[in-house]
Amino acid sequence: MQMAIIEGRWTGPIWDTHLHLDTNGRGLAAAQDFANAGGTHLCLVHKPGFPHRLPESLDGVKQAYIDTLDMADAVRREIGIDVRVILGPHPVVWEKQIHTLGIEDATQLHIDSVALALEHCAEGNAVALGEVGRPHYPVSDEIWGAANEQLETVMHMASQAGVPIQLHVEDNGAQTNAELAAICDRSGLERKRAVHHYAPADVSAMFTHGLSSSVSMGKDCLQTLLETHRHCSSTWTMETDYLDDPSRPGAVLGPKTVPKRTHALVSSMLEIESPEYIAELMHNVQSVWPSALYG
Repeated sequence: MQMAIIEGRWTGPIWDTHLHLDTNGRGLAAAQDFANAGGTHLCLVHKPGFPHRLPESLDGVKQAYIDTLDMADAVRREIGIDVRVILGPHPVVWEKQIHTLGIEDATQLHIDSVALALEHCAEGNAVALGEVGRPHYPVSDEIWGAANEQLETVMHMASQAGVPIQLHVEDNGAQTNAELAAICDRSGLERKRAVHHYAPADVSAMFTHGLSSSVSMGKDCLQTLLETHRHCSSTWTMETDYLDDPSRPGAVLGPKTVPKRTHALVSSMLEIESPEYIAELMHNVQSVWPSALYG
């Protein structure tokens, strides 16, 4: 595939590194929208069955993972784009199930679900663990402490398996990344292999603390990327976190967003950078870096 800036547009691959699809939502139609807009690769991330379809046993988790893998196969077959699957137990599911299953059983199910996801990675069915992490909303000190202990265990498991992870975490700026980096170091997980999903557009080393960023490509992200991309010490990619939820159409961002923002970013960068530099950067963002993480 040609990878150059031609007539002000990026002509190489375009990769959404965090997107959900649901058989009860638009499913294949949403993936077709992505492809029609110019998308070529996506990371299909396992979507928990909020609020009424949360598995309460490992058998339930097994079937839920199979549903995600089946969706990926359908997209490959029907749409013809490259799909990499990311499997894992969502931290919000764990927090909710503390109140129904109890903290010991909820935690055991969470860790068993991680182990099952890593088995799928070992078998080549999935490429990363996620989204895992900790609740993004206030919880009790007891639950917060347990969430961080659990996250360190999960990171250690991923490190031992040689698998990258996508992190669902709270939005507390650079402080969040600093705390995650410290947990990475304790667990033995290389910081670059820990991807902050739904990340802010500040990709500078001072902000990310060496974590990789899957940047949420909202309208306001372009200026911050322009200001910080030269100060990145890790890697960054683009995502929508499209939820494919019939009750929230278009949330978080629509499936056409990454292709649109890619071309908008290139257009903005052409005012200050050379086409050769932009082509190299886009080659990294849309091919080299996601392939290194999810290859």
